[in-house]
Amino acid sequence: MSDRPRVVVSVTASVDGRVTLGRSRVLLSEEAGKMWHSVQPPGADEAGAARTALLEELYAPTAILEGSGTFVAPDVGPLDLPAAEAEGLYDDFLPDEVVKHPDHRKWFTVVDGRGRVEWDTKGGDGIDLLLLVAGTTPPSYLSYLRRETIPYLVAGDDRVDLPLALRRMRDKLGVTCVVSEAGGTLNGALLRADLVDELHLILFPAAIGGAGVPTVFDGPELELGVEPTRLHLLSTEATADGVVSLRYEVIR
Repeated sequence: MSDRPRVVVSVTASVDGRVTLGRSRVLLSEEAGKMWHSVQPPGADEAGAARTALLEELYAPTAILEGSGTFVAPDVGPLDLPAAEAEGLYDDFLPDEVVKHPDHRKWFTVVDGRGRVEWDTKGGDGIDLLLLVAGTTPPSYLSYLRRETIPYLVAGDDRVDLPLALRRMRDKLGVTCVVSEAGGTLNGALLRADLVDELHLILFPAAIGGAGVPTVFDGPELELGVEPTRLHLLSTEATADGVVSLRYEVIR
């Protein structure tokens, strides 16, 4: 048995693999979100619902994974917060009132080692927010999370160590399957760290293009002598309006 949760990357992209409209265009913004959804036919929603149902049936995921780039543009720095003493802040913060709440069923997990996202919601419907932070995360941000009763795990010194973070999610919180719905940067980091077990990809019939526009997997290029990650096709489906759903497992 693996010492980490199963990791499934679950992404909706254009036919050319773009997962947003531009590097600095956050899909949660009104303009970008409206445009993004306007080019997707109804079959994209149907495929997304079917994908969610399949994942629930197969693995009953207990964590969703996102990066801070889903919420803020790349050039946004750490939050401007009141200074805080570091003592005790770099211990995990897992308050019983959240972790052991009888309605809790799943974590919405966000990697934010730089402390860039200000939260106006902590979840709902049994889904609770969890932050993954590092030894370099500003103490002011960790203090803010504690004031807001937002749980966090400290994993890594200079930045969030993804293999360590996943192991700690399993050990501390009993997470057995993580579904990454993140952008290309975080998914690319998972890929390079050999942490992806499965890929669920929905492609809608539109092409975005553009150098530097985030794709399903971004990040560092392959080093010399390192082979691409090989995949085995498990299933494929297509809708009448041109949406294609692909499910792959990683070959090891």
